[in-house]
Amino acid sequence: MSEERHDDAATAGGRRAAAGAPPAKRDRRSWTGWGFIGPFVAVFALVFLAPIVYSIYLSLFRDQLIGGNQFVGFDNYTQALQDDQFWDSLVRVSLFLVIQVPIMLGIALLVALALDSGRLYGKSFFRITIFLPYAVPAVVATLMWGFMYGTKYGLVGDINGAFDVSLPDPLSPDLVLASIGNIVTWEFVGYNMLIFYSALRVIPNSLYEAAEIDGAGQIRVITAIKLPAIRGALVIATIFSIIGSFQLFNEPNILRPLARNAITTDYTPNFYTYSLSFNGQQHNYSATVAIIMGLITMVIAYVVQLRGMRKGA
Repeated sequence: MSEERHDDAATAGGRRAAAGAPPAKRDRRSWTGWGFIGPFVAVFALVFLAPIVYSIYLSLFRDQLIGGNQFVGFDNYTQALQDDQFWDSLVRVSLFLVIQVPIMLGIALLVALALDSGRLYGKSFFRITIFLPYAVPAVVATLMWGFMYGTKYGLVGDINGAFDVSLPDPLSPDLVLASIGNIVTWEFVGYNMLIFYSALRVIPNSLYEAAEIDGAGQIRVITAIKLPAIRGALVIATIFSIIGSFQLFNEPNILRPLARNAITTDYTPNFYTYSLSFNGQQHNYSATVAIIMGLITMVIAYVVQLRGMRKGA
């Protein structure tokens, strides 16, 4: 009797195999895998994909005086590409990126190399001191620097009164972008320094030993070993900085009450998007500008990543 059952089970298993049907146990395992990744997929779709899809949907409509919200296709995109305010804000933030990002990353790299050199006393103290500004909220940091920039009641005004001098107004139209760059640099030097320093700490000691045997100096070690080894960290920090520059919003928004003649509602693309949506009630056009900025940021970040990794290959 047991032999017959064994033969029947073997025959049934052979039939499933011949039919190409996977075993039942394997099916259960595949569903178990989806059970693990299902919550992540659901949250990812809800908080990331759904807002993007909804923004694209909004950008294809426009509120009309007659007829209400109507489908207009790509008319909003055509309007945005011809919008002088949008292009002025984009040029302004691009100038900010080209000047501020290399300065910030250069300072962060120099500090990281100094900490990694082993010749700096109180290394732990300097590391936490340089990183500490990153722990300060952006709102608090901007308010603090805005007070110091003040020519009437701030630090600049106190210096002018104490020494009978006339320092340039940091919040004037000609200098406010540089002043914002100074705030952002102060905030994020420590963050980028930590990225570079962490990458430097995992470089194998055997490379340093080989360089010492060859008689290489510190400059040669930096250019031939350290910088190539942390190329990936440099690329990542650059991409993060590019994204952060195109998303510039907090600093201009908080400083605007102190510099209304210098910082307008279209000072940066994000600020312009915010003003369109919450002040002008132009939600459809605001979504259009946001999507265009997202595409521009994505393309530039991808090009930087592609070129950075290709040079490292």
